[in-house]
Amino acid sequence: MNNHRLLAGLLCATLLSAGVRAYGDEGALSTDPPGGTVVTLEEIFEAAETNSAMLRPSFSAEEEARREVSVAKSARLPEINVSLSVSYIGDGFTTERDFSDYQKAPIPHFGNGLGLTVEQPLYTGGAISNAIGLAELKSEAARYSTELNRADIRFRLAGFYFDIFKYTNLRSVVEQNIELARKVLAEMRARHEQGVALRNDITRYELLVSNLELRLVKINNTLEILNHSLVVTAGLPEGTVVSPDPSILDRSLSAAGEGWWRQMAGERSPSLKLARQSVEISRKAESLARSERLPKIGLKASWSIDGPILVEVPPINRNLSYWYVGLGVSYNISSLFKANKAVAKSRAATVTALDRLKAADESLTLGVRADYIRYLEAYQELDTQRKSVELAERNYRTTSTRYSADMALITDMLDAANAKLEAEQLLVNARINIIYSYYKLLFTTGQI
Repeated sequence: MNNHRLLAGLLCATLLSAGVRAYGDEGALSTDPPGGTVVTLEEIFEAAETNSAMLRPSFSAEEEARREVSVAKSARLPEINVSLSVSYIGDGFTTERDFSDYQKAPIPHFGNGLGLTVEQPLYTGGAISNAIGLAELKSEAARYSTELNRADIRFRLAGFYFDIFKYTNLRSVVEQNIELARKVLAEMRARHEQGVALRNDITRYELLVSNLELRLVKINNTLEILNHSLVVTAGLPEGTVVSPDPSILDRSLSAAGEGWWRQMAGERSPSLKLARQSVEISRKAESLARSERLPKIGLKASWSIDGPILVEVPPINRNLSYWYVGLGVSYNISSLFKANKAVAKSRAATVTALDRLKAADESLTLGVRADYIRYLEAYQELDTQRKSVELAERNYRTTSTRYSADMALITDMLDAANAKLEAEQLLVNARINIIYSYYKLLFTTGQI
């Protein structure tokens, strides 16, 4: 009887001390691994903003698109061409039309030329303005693409972060189970020596400890993989061990309805912005294609000086200078039968972009709906796990009392202890799931 009560007391003390160490209100768990650094999710996002190798190509693409706008605007500037030539001119000859009466015609051998031409576009049928507008739209699209990539990286980091939180919690539970099983195993061996315990029970618990130790190895390996993935993705220093901030579980989350989330998604979703921008880009490309069917008008000024004057016979060894200013009109006649095909292609691309926009909007609506339902479900899961913890604690107290009175087996006691620990673990995980579901909604609606 004394041995039974001693074992029951040992089990109670172990569980209660573990509960004090690991859990606060509603199962809040300390997640500091040995040598780990407590880092908030916002700090990880900030680190990724400046250090993530996955995000840098998006920033480079943005800069490239901005440069493209500058290039397009430069088409408004005048074209200025300067030419300079120095040449050696050989002697010529003259003949009759039937190539008889050959006579040598001496020509000054030194030739020179200098010219300056300035051409300012006045009207291009909208080609320049549409090209600039197209470049600006592409620059905006590059920015939206960066937003989408940033949101994707942040959500990926949040996934790693919360998985580390869960597995750290699971590791704590498994370690407590190992400690408890070892103490029970030691007590059972002592009772076996007294002849009041079976060897088969000892073997069962040795197998239990072995399985728990293997599970702990797998959990530690998973945590190492998750930590490495988070550190590399965020661009943190190599060797950093991240410990999630437990206070994230106490954050006040939005209680807005599904309608509000849909509105935010329509206004802020990078994927939807990108789809809308694709429509605008296609329309601008269509306008650019139509401009090919219109004439081009420009102001042109030119000055040149050349020597010697070779149009006279004999040549005059002097420089001839002249200048002019005028309007130039050009029209590509082939555009009458070529431009229509390009316009038709651009129009088809616009229809495709509109279809993709509609599909993106529909997909976003479905995504918000699903994520919102999962968000509410996470709260329901939390309520269920709170009840489970309450029932598990009640069952443990009842079983402990019955075991002390020799009315329950050791297996009943351990089952009750395991159920209590697992319920507490699931309670913490349920709270983590709420935060994760909330960040999933933020990601889908473009607010992460």
